[in-house]
Amino acid sequence: MNHDAVVERVLAWASTTIRELPWRTTRDPWGVLVSEVMSQQTQVGRVAEKWPIFMERFPTPESCAESSLGEVLQLWQGMGYPRRARNLQQCAAAIVELGEFPEDLGTLLALPGIGPYTARAVLAFAFGHDVGVLDTNVGRVLARVGGRSLSASEAQGLADELVPAGESWLWNQAMMDLGGTVCTSRVAHCDECPLADICAWHGDASVPDPARTSAGVSRPQSKFEGSERQARGMLLKRLGAGLGAISDVPEIVNRDPVTSRKVREGLVKDGLCVIDGEMIRLP
Repeated sequence: MNHDAVVERVLAWASTTIRELPWRTTRDPWGVLVSEVMSQQTQVGRVAEKWPIFMERFPTPESCAESSLGEVLQLWQGMGYPRRARNLQQCAAAIVELGEFPEDLGTLLALPGIGPYTARAVLAFAFGHDVGVLDTNVGRVLARVGGRSLSASEAQGLADELVPAGESWLWNQAMMDLGGTVCTSRVAHCDECPLADICAWHGDASVPDPARTSAGVSRPQSKFEGSERQARGMLLKRLGAGLGAISDVPEIVNRDPVTSRKVREGLVKDGLCVIDGEMIRLP
């Protein structure tokens, strides 16, 4: 892979095509963290609607940490994967306890629910550190352009090597956009790709897609309709409007008693619901 050629083409492409997203106007580390946690396994359009509302209610880690988890979960409705909301509030509490927002990789990784991707995203997008932000979209681009599957360490190493000094914010946003809008999982729009002439794979249907077995590249999610994830979301949404009777849970989630009990107990175990006598409610 010609690193200089990749950087030159991607930055030129980004100068006219990078998406305008609400969180891209801020360098506030809390705002960046919220956007990155929200964006995990959630469509960008949905995050673009929810992020400004969430930030208006919880503009600082302190405001989030001081609120009840139930209030955070209510505002999180529609985003899915509510454990992320719980982890985000726990992160807020940890940041408040630290007394400042951490600016080093080790401390960020020690925060609840924060992995290598999110930690590096905060470093790049809030603090401007020259680190590679390796999400599933970036991993896909790197594997395809290089023409081979990459291990986790290889992918992160390559992502770091490609970052042009002083251009971490623009570079990483551009790579994420390239993978999210052009070099997508379902269709590679090679005629629109700035790297088409130097891509080793180039969308060749006769050659296995190297991204499919590359580390860090997400696999298709299980079916949502009729799933336990859907039932959990249904119960949390109902509880957002107030208390619910435990006996009503099967009707609320539209599942048999055994599955309904599993859903209820799972939410309680995750700290997302509380049993109060014969009732169930948000924390």
